Amino acid sequence: MLRFLWPAVLAAAAFGGQPLYELSGQVTPQEPAFVSLFGATSPFAAATRSDAAGRFRFKQLRPGAYTVAVFISARGEARMTVEVGPGTADSHRRVSLRLQFRDSDFVFGRQHAVSAKQLAVPQRAVRDYLQAQKDLAKHDADSAVKRLERAVALAPQFAVAWNELGTIAYRTRKFLRAEECFREALAQDPDMFEPLVNLGGVLIDLRKLDEAMEYNLRAVLRRPDDALANVQLGMTYFQLGSFDLAQKHLERARRLDPAHFSLPQLLLAEIHLRRGERREAVEVLEEFLKLHPDYPQTAKMRRTIEELRAPAR
Repeated sequence: MLRFLWPAVLAAAAFGGQPLYELSGQVTPQEPAFVSLFGATSPFAAATRSDAAGRFRFKQLRPGAYTVAVFISARGEARMTVEVGPGTADSHRRVSLRLQFRDSDFVFGRQHAVSAKQLAVPQRAVRDYLQAQKDLAKHDADSAVKRLERAVALAPQFAVAWNELGTIAYRTRKFLRAEECFREALAQDPDMFEPLVNLGGVLIDLRKLDEAMEYNLRAVLRRPDDALANVQLGMTYFQLGSFDLAQKHLERARRLDPAHFSLPQLLLAEIHLRRGERREAVEVLEEFLKLHPDYPQTAKMRRTIEELRAPAR
């Protein structure tokens, strides 16, 4: 069994004290885009605009997993996971990628669709939110939290700020506070997708599996091609012992975003091993190592793969 590997998921991007990196890329279709970068397992946010050919760059990045979100006004937003670290960078600590999106990868309705209620948020609260984003780009989560809390005190209906507070709480493992913030964001804007899928995730960590099923199923029904929603629904089914349904959604997430920061291959390998499917488990673990060359338990996983390859006794 691979249960000894699963607790390492949250620690997979912990590379404290190592050099900083640069991430550059080009978006296809090649047209101007607004590109955001979010820390997948730690509080971080940055944004830039690409040039006319879709090229963009982020500097001074800590090693770890990031979500790249690309917004093109005529298409919507598409997301993909990228790992930054010694295993994916060149000798100059530069990571280069080409993001090739299909039309079906773009979705409207994330933070770019604003309800009338949200438009009523006062400028003072908006300024605090924007400054909090700058704090996150400097890895100053404490300052960001103070600004966001001031923003929601000024404007309790500010759902985006509530969701950001929940995201920071989740990535610093304050799960009860994250749940509270995500619920408040949804209460203020029931049509907002981010707090819906985020609440589904934190409920898994809190072992509130019946509620986790409700929110993760709603997230997948609303966005069938969202990798995070599919991973979390797969995780929920796994925890409830429904391995066939868990595999269905984990495999879908694996196709949508193979390097997703939730590491769906690990849970898929666990399912295969519980069924005695050693060859299939080896396949997904080998894929995992190719996608995550800086995974902290690589040596242990390679030993596991060799054991699985050996003839069963």
